Amino acid sequence: MKAMTRYPGIVFSMNSFKAAIATLSATVCLTVCGCVASPRPGVSEWLHSNRADSDPAKKTQAIPTQTHVITAAHREVAPTAPPPRVAVPVHANHPFDGVTALNAEGVIRIVLERNPTLDQMRSTAAAVAARFPQVTSLDDPNLAFTTAPGSAGSPNADYAAKVEISQKLLYPGKRGLKANVVRAEVAAAEDDVEDARLQLTESARSALADYSLAVRGAEVAEENAKLLREFRQNAETRYKTGQGQQQDVLQAEVEIARQEERGISLRRAKQVAIARLNTLMHLPLDTPLPPPGNADTPAPLPDVARLRESALTRPDLRAMTARVGAEEANLAVALKEYNPDVEVMAGYDGFWQGAGGRPLQWQVGLRTNLPVRYARRGGAVDEARANVARRRAELARLADQINLQVQEAFEQVREADEVVNLYKVKVLPAAEANVKEARSGYTNNKIPFLNLIEAQRGQTALKDRYYEAVAESARRRAALERAIGGGQATTTK
Repeated sequence: MKAMTRYPGIVFSMNSFKAAIATLSATVCLTVCGCVASPRPGVSEWLHSNRADSDPAKKTQAIPTQTHVITAAHREVAPTAPPPRVAVPVHANHPFDGVTALNAEGVIRIVLERNPTLDQMRSTAAAVAARFPQVTSLDDPNLAFTTAPGSAGSPNADYAAKVEISQKLLYPGKRGLKANVVRAEVAAAEDDVEDARLQLTESARSALADYSLAVRGAEVAEENAKLLREFRQNAETRYKTGQGQQQDVLQAEVEIARQEERGISLRRAKQVAIARLNTLMHLPLDTPLPPPGNADTPAPLPDVARLRESALTRPDLRAMTARVGAEEANLAVALKEYNPDVEVMAGYDGFWQGAGGRPLQWQVGLRTNLPVRYARRGGAVDEARANVARRRAELARLADQINLQVQEAFEQVREADEVVNLYKVKVLPAAEANVKEARSGYTNNKIPFLNLIEAQRGQTALKDRYYEAVAESARRRAALERAIGGGQATTTK
């Protein structure tokens, strides 16, 4: 009879325990489902809103859609990808179909569209941005279950078990400071993308200048070879008629051979320039390119003070400023570590039994850490302060270097423009007149053939030097545009 009266009590306790377990399970499920169903912070939304607040005038680059990640449940059956092979870029349509002359704007556009460097930098920025939900999310809640196996079916006690769920909460402000660190790092990564665009633009202009120089040099060499063949024919005619010497014919042969040597060197320079341009445009190295267009008319140089002012918005300077901000946020995080975190809990303790124990079965509580390890926290603060000082020193050094680069590039562009103008206005007309007079003098037997050859050789060398000066002017203007961060009309007008 005692057993009969005991068993209903046991059944009642088990039902109460099952109800409690069901309640806790429902709570846990709702909590987990809420965490899973809650939308993940849009990386591009918070990123661009933050960038717009800090610098409204700056254009932000959209972070590409993240690639698909295989879930943990499917990783075991996912096939192992073969090692990647070296890919040769292949494009269905030639980017220069229908283009008769290559210009800087077209080359730069294709470089910025296809060069993989920008994809690499954007992916780096996306990887940094993906850290935002990682540092701002709460830790996973903990679920604990404890039971006394001997209580199951025991005639002396009800079944005893304990269930507890807990959640750690950081001290107010810690997650926000960690988010500020990531925001600053993403801002720096975005500016790195912009800096890469400037570097690619400079490289494209420089490569196009080399290509144009090789083509123009080949044209000069061909024109000179044509004139030398005429000189040789005249020398042969004069030699056969007894008016000249055989040495004149041989001298013409030597000069023609020298031009052939020059042509070999120019052909090599042209192929290297084409390969460099194709590499920048992510095309096969042997992709044929249209001939370069005429050189752009240089725009008047702005005042150097304006250029230095424009350089204050350079992407690499902004990136370094953002990295200073990231280290300052890290310092604030280290200082916050002196404040304790808390862990809240709720549970059901079935070990409290009997009429007096049942009111104590439902429990809530709070745990906290004691931040008494001051040496560790002090070391973290000292490290963060040192990193802030290091970044500030790097920022000051970079600012000095930028000012020097702008001044140096400005002087180099001014020098190159003056040299180009000097050749165009004085040197080349004088050399052309010298050759004209030498031909007339040789025809009238007033000067020897060697003087004519020397005059023609000098004109050819000066033409080569002129085109070298034009190419150097284009390179230096590209460097100046890079030094001031772009955005100034320093290339053409």
